[in-house]
Amino acid sequence: MATKTKEPRYLKRFREFWESEISAAWLYRSLAEVADEEGAATLKRLADAEDRHAAHWAALLQKSGGVQPTYSGPPFRERVLARIARRFGLESVLPILVRLEAADARKYVGVPEAPTEMGQEEVQHGRSLATIGKNAPSRIADIESRHRVSSGGVLRAATFGINDGLVSNLSLIMGVAGGTGNAHIILLAGVAGLFAGAFSMGSGEWISVKSQRELYEREIEIERHELEAFPDEERDELALIYRTKGIEPGAAEKLAERIMLRPSAALDTLAREELGLDPSDLASPWVAAISSFVAFAIGAFIPVLPYLFMTGGGAILLAAVLSGIALSLVGLGISILTGRSGFVSAFRMLFLGAASASITYGVGSLVGASIS
Repeated sequence: MATKTKEPRYLKRFREFWESEISAAWLYRSLAEVADEEGAATLKRLADAEDRHAAHWAALLQKSGGVQPTYSGPPFRERVLARIARRFGLESVLPILVRLEAADARKYVGVPEAPTEMGQEEVQHGRSLATIGKNAPSRIADIESRHRVSSGGVLRAATFGINDGLVSNLSLIMGVAGGTGNAHIILLAGVAGLFAGAFSMGSGEWISVKSQRELYEREIEIERHELEAFPDEERDELALIYRTKGIEPGAAEKLAERIMLRPSAALDTLAREELGLDPSDLASPWVAAISSFVAFAIGAFIPVLPYLFMTGGGAILLAAVLSGIALSLVGLGISILTGRSGFVSAFRMLFLGAASASITYGVGSLVGASIS
């Protein structure tokens, strides 16, 4: 009986590169359908570049004796991003794409089979994406790693708030269920845990973002006073910033002088270039707090749900099943943000949730037996 030959590691790597490039080309063309004329042109240009990269890896696979690759369709992440863009608009997915491209920009470093220009094009893709749409300035600042406050914090708070609510309340319910079979006590503990955790998350997020916003507002106010009191020094500082960016000294001086003619523009430029802040885009503590509260409550409600109409072992089992499904979905959602494997992220979330629930159930059983 013939044995199946295992594909060499280098061929597997070529195939992964090909799949990554062809999937990126599919996504860019899908997004071009919902973009404006200028954005569509940029996305189609990126898709053409990804097609060239994919062709390189396909040819290398064939030359190296590998099986000619066939495309079975876009992966889960690309399909979800395309669907979100069609439903909510291109701006809803551009920040995620910029972050994914930034994380993926250096994937060909140290890969001798990748031409130098291919690696350079990959690095530029994130910058090209950042120029699309009305929020291009803040995305460009973000990709330069100077933009410290952004609406991405709301997305982070919502995603991880659901996870925190789900794992903590599932563990609480399992711990109480391990110590008592009284469904009313378990339900009371679950509801109390839901509201206690949601208020804790919401208030903590409000304090954190409010304090950060006040700190940044103070830094901007100090810069405003310095601009009023020492305009010549601030003009020289602006000129120095532009000179460090490669602008000729004479041109940097003229550019700084023109900006200083408008105090508001000068303050905005100094805040961005010197402090790394965008005065028009400071995070809202109320938005962060409400999103954290709601997200935690949604996650925490899932293991409570079965106890609203069931009791006994059936309620415990259903709570575990529903929580497992939700944890897997959260893992898939996180994989969209991080670019990691959806299966790995889902399995990791499921494993950690199961471990936490099992340990607390065991502790609850021991404590319940000792006080009964």
